[in-house]
Amino acid sequence: MTDTHTPDAPVLHARGISKFFPGTIALDDVELRLMPGEVHALLGENGAGKSTLIKCLTGAYRRDAGTLLMDGQEIHPVSTADSQRLGIGTVYQEVNLLPNLTVAENLFLGRQPMRGGFIARRRMNEEARAVLAGYGLRIDPAEPLTAYSVAIQQVIAIARAVEMSGKVLILDEPTASLDHDEVQLLFDVIRQVKARGLAVVFITHFLDQVFAISDRATVLRNGRVVGECLLAEMTQRDVVTMMLGRQLEARTKARDVGPAGKTLVEIDDLGKRGMMAPFSLNIREGEVVGLAGLLGSGRTETANLIFGVEPADQGRIALRGQDISIKNPRDAVAHRFALCPEDRKIDGIVGDLSVRDNIILALQARQGWMRPIPRAKVEEIARSYVRALDIRLASLDMPIRLLSGGNQQKALLARWLATNPAFLILDEPTRGIDVGAHAEIITLIEQLRADGMALLVASSELEELVAYSTRVVVLRDRQQVRELTGDQITPDNIINAIATEEVA
Repeated sequence: MTDTHTPDAPVLHARGISKFFPGTIALDDVELRLMPGEVHALLGENGAGKSTLIKCLTGAYRRDAGTLLMDGQEIHPVSTADSQRLGIGTVYQEVNLLPNLTVAENLFLGRQPMRGGFIARRRMNEEARAVLAGYGLRIDPAEPLTAYSVAIQQVIAIARAVEMSGKVLILDEPTASLDHDEVQLLFDVIRQVKARGLAVVFITHFLDQVFAISDRATVLRNGRVVGECLLAEMTQRDVVTMMLGRQLEARTKARDVGPAGKTLVEIDDLGKRGMMAPFSLNIREGEVVGLAGLLGSGRTETANLIFGVEPADQGRIALRGQDISIKNPRDAVAHRFALCPEDRKIDGIVGDLSVRDNIILALQARQGWMRPIPRAKVEEIARSYVRALDIRLASLDMPIRLLSGGNQQKALLARWLATNPAFLILDEPTRGIDVGAHAEIITLIEQLRADGMALLVASSELEELVAYSTRVVVLRDRQQVRELTGDQITPDNIINAIATEEVA
């Protein structure tokens, strides 16, 4: 393969990339420069635009504006196969290989060596053995793929992508399912790929890994580039600040949140092996406890363990001093717990059901499907929450998927408020909604706290957490690292805790 780029020129240059979806600007004038022989981290919280950008680079999405240059020449990939032919290979967290085939068959799928109209298996296995040896793997390529660990399968997927592409390698959360030793194996392979002159894109939410393997980073927030930086010149605190978009001036809360009431929920050493380190937390009536941390820090895992979405394998939960058993969300709802999930489209709304049916869903489920709530009562409840939360809609009969993101979020809140919860968990309640709805939801959180409800709110919006939280628990690498109270609750202190590895 002829090397047509110069050392200072990007092998792949994305300029002015924009992508629009109905009601959403997913990417807005994004630039990405990938240099040969560099590992380039692509960073940002959920919804920042990382996945959309990768899909535009690989032809999975058609970009609405912008140009892609490969070695200075404009390219127009129209599919992932087309992008591979152009030199761009991608490996995802879930290994995109075929488990029913051998290692060699996976490595050469679609380009098997042939002899007399048949696959030359001996030759294919010999070539596969030689290719894998170049990545430090001494394995039998005639064995089925499933004979080997996830880490080995990732290396095989990388080898296939490099052999098919050869200019740019995109690794999307490749270490998410690997232990420490397996991560080091993968890093050795990435260094080999880098030494061959490829540009490597590394997407992960583990900042330690970013600094261990990456040379450069581009940070996205809300579909725009916040900045590009050489990581040797940055600290983790600098990168966290870029990702969260905060100026770190120290400031205290200007309002009086008032005294909290009695302890409502006691959580003691709750955890799940491989998912979340054991944590303890007490939440009082009339209190908002904020959960802060980067993507992957354990915010959602904490919410899901408390609500029974994921069953804990240790620890206890008590309600008003009495131990309770929460093995699933039904148990949680029975104890008047409520959870608005992070991804409202996948885990929250039922898109084709009406707004009315979505609002009444949790209350009906708690009462039981054999005891339907009378239609007049359903109508009364739905209309009262539409008025109270100012949900903008044409009709209660319209499918909820037709509402704006902010109105969908308010309808989800209405669903749980209709159950009269004692304890409300909100996971990213203001993500992806317009400014007006954003302010209304923050006001609602403060009102619910003032009315005596206990709330646990996970958010990447630090200024929001500072504004309404009575305490903030900071998470890193799926464990609690610090709890902030009173005047300690500032954006500066939260980011310092996120970027510091000391565990409280």
